[in-house]
Amino acid sequence: MRAYYFDNAPGDQRLPHDSGREVPLDTLAALGVLYWRIPVETPGGWEPKINAIADERRYSSRDVVTANKDAFGPAFEEKMDMFFREHIHEDEEIRYLLEGSAFFDVREHTTDSWIRCHLEAGDMIILPAGIYHRFSLDEREHARTLRLFKDEPKWIAHYRGAETDKNPYRVEYLKTFSGAQMAQAVGA
Repeated sequence: MRAYYFDNAPGDQRLPHDSGREVPLDTLAALGVLYWRIPVETPGGWEPKINAIADERRYSSRDVVTANKDAFGPAFEEKMDMFFREHIHEDEEIRYLLEGSAFFDVREHTTDSWIRCHLEAGDMIILPAGIYHRFSLDEREHARTLRLFKDEPKWIAHYRGAETDKNPYRVEYLKTFSGAQMAQAVGA
């Protein structure tokens, strides 16, 4: 995975939008974003490592989703627009890329800047409940992703707005991670 600040230039969301300003993993960790590199071709397979993380974090179900034009058919652009609209979830969002590549953009709440995380096969990311984020395929327009869940598979987006800003999961996110990011900023 490569993380950097999104350049906010107009244009297709599938383009890199690379500002040239790299973001280190500790900055993502201060936002509550967790990352693992587990190559798909790992000797012994990637599944034991994913299973260990799932057990440790109490994920009880999973599914595999393919995002591309063939999978979504005529609804492809509509789906891409929906995923790219800024939102939060009331659960962690856990994704492991099995094939392809994609972007997860996360909102840095102290600056309101977007951090773009470019994931490829073998990358696993966990976004905490309550973080504003969005998703897009990149120019290759293909990702096959393992999704993990604490309960039954679901995807409920709460789009950014005044009501979502008051959502208890958003409020808890800010309480939990504002201190961590402030500590990192002052070098604690």
